[in-house]
Amino acid sequence: MSCIKDIALREPLVDNVDSRFINTTSCVFKEVDIMTVKKEDLIFTAPFEIKAKRNDYVHAFIAWFDIWFNASHKPVYFTTSPYGKYTHWKQTVFYTRQTLNVSTDDVIRGSISCKPNLRNPRDLDITISYEFQGQNDSGTDTIKYKMC
Repeated sequence: MSCIKDIALREPLVDNVDSRFINTTSCVFKEVDIMTVKKEDLIFTAPFEIKAKRNDYVHAFIAWFDIWFNASHKPVYFTTSPYGKYTHWKQTVFYTRQTLNVSTDDVIRGSISCKPNLRNPRDLDITISYEFQGQNDSGTDTIKYKMC
């Protein structure tokens, strides 16, 4: 079964995540200005740091985006966050191989990298690395994902 698990982990899940299951703070790791962005700006590595809000388990990282259209007469904003109204964009779930036992205020630090896949530039190669040294648990891993 572990070989199936490894394959399943490589592809992120796009789905709705109920906000009550988000048990850490969130963190902005990339901002893009659609008026000035260049293709090469979308290849990046960015650090992140999140803090546990309660004693719980972390078995995935959740990603979403917020949009601001400010260059119009009436600015438009929406979020794809689990805390916002439903959108068809949903959230992206990056499952981890290890389940982390976190305590309130424990910190998970890491980085996320994103680049187009060499075989299919419409796919994304995403790598998440993290380190965790908590009150009751610790862990470190680097996981490579392919978003099709």
